[in-house]
Amino acid sequence: MPRAWRSIPLILVALAVCAPAHPRAEVLTRRATTIAAIRAYPAFFNGQPVHVRAEIDRSEKRVLLVDGDDKLPALVASGVGGSGVQDIRGEVWDIGRMRQDDPKLNGHDLGPYLGNDPAAAWPKPGELVVVNVTGADEAESLAAPSVRTLALAPARYVDQKVTVKGQFRGRNLFGDLPQAPAGADGRREFVIRSADAAVWVTGKAPKGRGFAFDLNSRIGTTRWLEVSGVVKWEHGLVVIVAEDLNETSPLAEAKPEQVTVAPAVIPPEVLFSAPTADETDVALNVKVRIQFSRDLDIQSLKGHVDVSYSMAEARQRGEVEPPPIVAHIGYNPMARVMEITFQPALERFRIVVITLKEGIVGTDGSPLKPWSLKFTTGGS
Repeated sequence: MPRAWRSIPLILVALAVCAPAHPRAEVLTRRATTIAAIRAYPAFFNGQPVHVRAEIDRSEKRVLLVDGDDKLPALVASGVGGSGVQDIRGEVWDIGRMRQDDPKLNGHDLGPYLGNDPAAAWPKPGELVVVNVTGADEAESLAAPSVRTLALAPARYVDQKVTVKGQFRGRNLFGDLPQAPAGADGRREFVIRSADAAVWVTGKAPKGRGFAFDLNSRIGTTRWLEVSGVVKWEHGLVVIVAEDLNETSPLAEAKPEQVTVAPAVIPPEVLFSAPTADETDVALNVKVRIQFSRDLDIQSLKGHVDVSYSMAEARQRGEVEPPPIVAHIGYNPMARVMEITFQPALERFRIVVITLKEGIVGTDGSPLKPWSLKFTTGGS
């Protein structure tokens, strides 16, 4: 056994629910979002059913969804849509993350989007992102500010103070959003969700009179918060900079639409991690969470997850090698989330490096590209 694995025991746990051996149709929740978010995070939205507000522009060979200055190519069947702003339902396809023989593409003419040169290279991931529009209705008027209206039409509320109610979702524990806001400190950022929409809340820890929620635990995620603050919209993420938090009763709301999505032949990718890359002052008892875009073959994790303190930092301390870490690695296939816990807790003021090595594959055998995460622990 290699030296690194002798000093870093890894224990695979919580694998009672097994992922399937072959790709299968998935039942996914439709997400309320914006064209700007889809363009900014194509890996996160790829293969996801979405609801966006936009106009359908058929004035050129390529059909476009238009929301202000944001535009996105679309595949729209004749007879679908109308004029003006529409409530559009569809599925996001990042063409560069799909194979040319993907059954989803059958019957769709990509010529206007790819060009007519048969020898042209297939797009790279993120180069051509389209929405396969399956339905469109005249847009409903927006009511008072809510999590859903902020998610669908953030431009209307930017720099305004709003008060909304949403279910506490921890530090993106359910993968509702693609990543954390830029510049957030990790201890005062969390997600609230209502129906099919979610937004970030920053600036305050989720605690107040009569409540104190753990950002990294699902224990409080059945409870609701009323959040007052100023709306920001940057890099496709809608954020409320909180000024006041109060626990509140749940809203009576319709259940989010569930959509059956055809099997995908797409390699898995890392979508989100908590802590985030290069985060500092991370708690010593942190639970690391890594979310993936597709189901993983659980058995492929064994021997391909490396957890250690930084060797370079250890040398700077005058150590021959860093002390060992005992990492307990679990995987929840329902949420596509790997969870890593540490017992005993991590050491103070250490750089921790987690590496997902070559050999991890999706349930269809598609390989996960090697990936690493580095963060620094704090003093407590």
